[in-house]
Amino acid sequence: MEKQVLGRTGRLVSVVGLGTWQLGADWGSVTDDQARAVLDASLESGVTFFDTADVYGDGRSEQAVGAFRADHADAGITVATKMGRRMDQVPENYVLENFREWTDRSRRNLGMETLDLVQLHCPPTAVYSSDEVYDALDTLVEEGVTAAYGVSVETVDEALTAIARPGVATVQIILNAFRLKPLDEVLPAASEAGVGIIARVPLASGLLSGRYTHETTFADDDHRTFNRKGEAFDVGETFSGVPFDVGVDAAARFTELTGTALNQDLTPAQAAIAWVWQRAGVSTVIPGARTPEQARLNAAAGSAQVLGPLFTSGVREIYDDAIKEHVQDKW
Repeated sequence: MEKQVLGRTGRLVSVVGLGTWQLGADWGSVTDDQARAVLDASLESGVTFFDTADVYGDGRSEQAVGAFRADHADAGITVATKMGRRMDQVPENYVLENFREWTDRSRRNLGMETLDLVQLHCPPTAVYSSDEVYDALDTLVEEGVTAAYGVSVETVDEALTAIARPGVATVQIILNAFRLKPLDEVLPAASEAGVGIIARVPLASGLLSGRYTHETTFADDDHRTFNRKGEAFDVGETFSGVPFDVGVDAAARFTELTGTALNQDLTPAQAAIAWVWQRAGVSTVIPGARTPEQARLNAAAGSAQVLGPLFTSGVREIYDDAIKEHVQDKW
């Protein structure tokens, strides 16, 4: 597994991490034993970066990650959590008093005196421009509550606003073969500022695995069922905002590209993950996994050879032909 420095945290992390939303909720049922098996398989495969949030299963994901980390105290694990989505999404709630309450809860869930990294969890856009918010986050660092802080964003503009702040260590953003806009400005700006980029949703909620057909359905408690039109949260988090049928057709083209433009044996999902972490400026990419086998296959993408210009130009062609009109101007 390749490793890179995670922005201003100074931490060396695996280029493929693990997103743990699915271990808490919203991706169908995952038992405690299944969650632990996924975490174990990830670490065994070289993953050292685990991303969670206080809202994933109302703390269930944090608790699972925290117990796992405690059992592997010498493994060099970095845990990032997120805060803010457990209250009404208004700027007035993003204040030091609430930050302390939220981080104290995460510290208990994770069993950590000092959090490695805490991120604002896609707050209202105005929050990214608030001096008071960054002063409060600086206070958490000064008090030893967290070693570093970052933001998770929905849009390119939000990312650029945060990158300009000197205390921001990382920016988490959706980046995949169906969401190319961050390549133009966000990644260069982050590189210049020394801010780490955590790339989420690298498989476009599974579309880029190439396993879905137009007839594929998902469980009722899976966001790929209940959030297709943004009923629960930003629609860009589900299939990267791409209409499902459009995405299925584009994913078939991506699968074909994987078979014709690579000189190495990778599955479509592995190619999608490797392509993301190999973009200049990306620190780590955080696919989710619901089974140990998925975790191992995802992690294996962290040792992929350079995919090359033919593959990258093919990704751009698919995006321009089929995807751009649906996502470029929204995020």
